[in-house]
Amino acid sequence: MPNTLQILIKQFNYEGGFVLKLEQLGRHILVEFYNCDCDILGDHEVIEEYMCEAARISNATIVTSCFHKFNPWGVSGAVIIQESHLTIHTWPEYGYASVDLFTCGDSVNPWVGFNYLEKMLKSERSESTEIARGMIEKIKNFSHKKLDNITHKPM
Repeated sequence: MPNTLQILIKQFNYEGGFVLKLEQLGRHILVEFYNCDCDILGDHEVIEEYMCEAARISNATIVTSCFHKFNPWGVSGAVIIQESHLTIHTWPEYGYASVDLFTCGDSVNPWVGFNYLEKMLKSERSESTEIARGMIEKIKNFSHKKLDNITHKPM
């Protein structure tokens, strides 16, 4: 979609032919990974490698990353991408990891990163929720100025 940010357009057809378009700036996937490999969850270097690869294969542009290992266990970290961020917090003692994949623009698919992480963390079960971020109509409605064309990166 040239020069517009219509990251996700869902069309709901109602009786009478009414179509509702949902436009947003970003996609935010909140993930719970259960029964993961405890050794992987405790290794901050491996976690950083996996999170960076999840960003790359999602077609994101990595800006930087920062990861910290807690004593005696657990890892927290963030991969800052040009299109937003991926974060993780691990609890190896419970085999649990909490992950956020927040992307903006229409060139990145956070679900690719989700699938990769689920496999690499050896998660036996996961739950996820996708939240629309930056709803275009709300931005226009709440703005104090007239906004005609809202794009991912202002021109």
